[in-house]
Amino acid sequence: MCEVRRNRSSAEGKRPSGDRRNVGAAVKYLSLIWSGIWRKPGRAILILLQVLIAFLLYGLLQGFKSGIDHVIAQTRADILVVHSRQSFGQPIPMAYFGRIQAVPGVKAVFVQNFLVGSYQKPTQLIVADAIDPDPKWAGYPGLAVSKTDLDTLIHTRTGALVSVTLARKYSWKVGDRIPLHSTILQQNGSPDWSFEIVGTFRETEHLGLDEAIIISNDYLNEARVDKKNTVNHFIVLTHDPKQLSAVAQAVDDLFANSLDETRTEPLREMAQSQFQSLGDINFVVRSVVGAVFFALLLSVGAMMMQSLRERSPELAVLKALGFSDTRIFWVILWESLVLCMFAALLGLGCAAAIFPLAKAYLGGISMPYAVAAIGAALAVVLALISAAMPAWRGMRLQVAEALGGR
Repeated sequence: MCEVRRNRSSAEGKRPSGDRRNVGAAVKYLSLIWSGIWRKPGRAILILLQVLIAFLLYGLLQGFKSGIDHVIAQTRADILVVHSRQSFGQPIPMAYFGRIQAVPGVKAVFVQNFLVGSYQKPTQLIVADAIDPDPKWAGYPGLAVSKTDLDTLIHTRTGALVSVTLARKYSWKVGDRIPLHSTILQQNGSPDWSFEIVGTFRETEHLGLDEAIIISNDYLNEARVDKKNTVNHFIVLTHDPKQLSAVAQAVDDLFANSLDETRTEPLREMAQSQFQSLGDINFVVRSVVGAVFFALLLSVGAMMMQSLRERSPELAVLKALGFSDTRIFWVILWESLVLCMFAALLGLGCAAAIFPLAKAYLGGISMPYAVAAIGAALAVVLALISAAMPAWRGMRLQVAEALGGR
């Protein structure tokens, strides 16, 4: 009797634990799922490319739309832009500055002129934002600049502050000179301008100056041939965003019926109008993404059904070896899930990698994390719907019929 107990104890000691059995089963099923995916490499690669391209397109379109919404939401709601009523960029008198500053509700007014020139190559365009660099400019909305760099700009006639992005792009450093070839001529008739780098700045909000330099408006006004004592527009910072409409109306009333009438608009509304000029982005994105996913659903579903028909004898053998109907159902479903999720994440990753490369053209627009999360959820839904019918037919498969060739 003692010998029997010892034999039982020895056998129990050699029996694998429950955890090890579960791990072994998981590895076995994973190998089975992986083999099922790559049973026909050509078909697997075709599905992979279809899903990848679809989610790449989704990531780019939805990321572009969400990025635009994010940029608009981040635009300051307490800023007005005063420009010519005739057209944006048409010069208006610099003398308007004091009268705008005196309007009730106005906190600060900033002059803004622009000089656009090419650097080294005609395609390397750089915008020089001309402002009045006095100590109060340290409060200019959306930009961060050190007091030392600002003081140096104030005392350097041809000085320039460069964005951190441009300094990194062209390996600029303090003391370097930036030659720009512009259509704006100097007093001596030369189209070539030169500015000395005295410091750097960075954007704290989206203003479109991430690839610009800042120069003194006094120098630009004195050195250029025409459009003297004029500005492209004024930036007006208000005390209360709720009074934005009232302040804008008061500013425009000051110059009504004058030779240079103004139009004052909230910066956020201008940003919305600029993007709306591209068309109904929401409708375009939804239409394109909807059509792509509908076509993808039909395509992947048809390929999964074809795969099931080709594998019917193999699935029948698995059932004959003891696989339950439920296990067959989940094996087919997991094949679709693994393939679709892998391809979708790869497509979303490619979309996310494209946005930084296009930063110079899209103004800092990027793909939010929410778009990637929704994309992953859509991939799961796509896999479940496209594999539901094949998995159901695999579960209902009759062993005798499948092995009999019917």
